[in-house]
Amino acid sequence: MTNAYKIAVLPGDAIGPEIMAQAIRVFGILEAKRDVSFELITAPFGAHAYFEEGKAFPDSTKAICDDADAILKGPVGLSHEESKKIPVEEQPERGAILPLRARYNTFANFRPIYLSPEMTHFSPLKQEIIKDGIDILLIRELVGGLYFGKKERGINEEGQRYVHELLEYTEEQIRQVLIVAFEQARQRKKKLHNIHKSNVLMSSVFWNEVLDEVHTEYQDVEVVHLLVDAAATALCLNPGQFDVMVMENMFGDILSDQGGGILGSLGLMPSACIGPEKAYYEPSHGSAPDIAGQNIANPYSMIGSVAMMLEMSFNMKEESAMVWQAMKSVFEAGFSTADLSKSNEDIQLVSTDEFGDKVMAKLEELL
Repeated sequence: MTNAYKIAVLPGDAIGPEIMAQAIRVFGILEAKRDVSFELITAPFGAHAYFEEGKAFPDSTKAICDDADAILKGPVGLSHEESKKIPVEEQPERGAILPLRARYNTFANFRPIYLSPEMTHFSPLKQEIIKDGIDILLIRELVGGLYFGKKERGINEEGQRYVHELLEYTEEQIRQVLIVAFEQARQRKKKLHNIHKSNVLMSSVFWNEVLDEVHTEYQDVEVVHLLVDAAATALCLNPGQFDVMVMENMFGDILSDQGGGILGSLGLMPSACIGPEKAYYEPSHGSAPDIAGQNIANPYSMIGSVAMMLEMSFNMKEESAMVWQAMKSVFEAGFSTADLSKSNEDIQLVSTDEFGDKVMAKLEELL
């Protein structure tokens, strides 16, 4: 019996449609090689959705996402000048991304920070630091904290402008993401770095209290506590000490981007946003409007997001591993796109489409 899946495809803005076009080719190859079918339904989302329909996350798109088994999302956003043409509440981050997370309670964000030993030339770190490659899984809480708290601006009794933003977590919000992190650590090296700021923030004290409670169910996992500022330094000086890292929303936003920095580009970091009933998958990087339409954006993170979907939503672990291998083989053969390359690298530049062609050819061979 053929397994059939329905996927909402949200190409996004700027380079989004270019890299999405390469990523969805994976589904066609799998349909030809495996007993599986995919129904892909494209819907507007982000800045272009606002200009076309007056909403960054239109009701029609919500209905398509509601009906899908999983969601594949491209990067959203336009240049600063173009973004000013959109009301603040409808700019893609506030008007589309946060509502998408809230709608499906995608509380656990998986961001693999990975370079094989053959790909370490992408990293700005010294080779002696990363000679064995980089392999970190960052788990970020995604639907709580400052980003989702009540926000208020005004003028106080003294006539001073002020802003008030609330950082709020319930114990269940913390517990559910910690369970995910402990489970991942148990499956990997049984080591979990807990990133916090308990020397200053009461929210981190509370976070650590809940972590201690959850840890009683995972005694086989070693927990290492690290302040977030120290973690930022350690990621640069010795990334090899980390395996699985877990942290609250804003810390995760910042450190996962730093993870892209030690890789050499956020273009090398796909991600998964997992909820209790539905998940969406997306590149960690932005929409790069400055290179849109030039056919030079690397689709690695978009294709990698498909690989994560195959494993995490459809239990196609073998096929997911083959997608990863196909992408690595192209880099390891000495090819890259211009957006990821450095001028002093001995690599052969290919276009977005050509990189996709090489990945798909290798995938067909592996399948």
